[in-house]
Amino acid sequence: MSRAGSSATSRLRQDYIRLKRDPVPYITAEPLPSNILEWRYIVKGPENTPYYGGIYFGKLVFPSEFPYKPPSIYMLTPNGRFKTNTRLCLSISDYHPDTWNPAWSVATILTGLLSFMVDRSPTTGSIDTTDNDKHRLAMQSSEYNLKDRTFCDLFPDIVKEIKQQQAAQLEQEKLNQSNSRDSVHGNSTGMGNGRPATGALGSAMANIVIIVGFAAFAYTVKCVISSIAQ
Repeated sequence: MSRAGSSATSRLRQDYIRLKRDPVPYITAEPLPSNILEWRYIVKGPENTPYYGGIYFGKLVFPSEFPYKPPSIYMLTPNGRFKTNTRLCLSISDYHPDTWNPAWSVATILTGLLSFMVDRSPTTGSIDTTDNDKHRLAMQSSEYNLKDRTFCDLFPDIVKEIKQQQAAQLEQEKLNQSNSRDSVHGNSTGMGNGRPATGALGSAMANIVIIVGFAAFAYTVKCVISSIAQ
């Protein structure tokens, strides 16, 4: 291995240890087991932003000259802010080697990415969408990420968390549907109980009319017979 490659590997291992020891809010990152120069990261959408609830998956590709040269940064999850699988033009990426600082770590890079993501400044690789679109994509992000094999392999704890949330949401939807059906059935039963009651009252009235009519007929017959007898 070249001296430059050895230096990059050593530095990235140090960054990984620091990132595990002192996690950065909203950020998780793992190198590929087969290549420490290529990482995958996850950014969770912060509160009070249109990205809240979203889980954004992307990659960092480091040059063998790291930390003296910056990495390429990509976003893989549709998000409404960056084009997917496209090199992003940021001051912390290889688009701007002149602004790169070798003291910056993986944590610094991802923190800068998140900061730019919640900002609205345009740049190469960014797109302009509404907050509603961003929120909609945030709600769809987990489903999208679960289709990526690398995502599932590198972040099993987050995959487990997503599936638990999906199961809880499905259970809640079933409960809501069940309550809705019970409500409709209850209303129907109440209406049904009213109808038989009305029918019973109508039958009773009909019976009374028949009895009265029969009594009147009998009385009339009696009067007729008495008249004939006289």
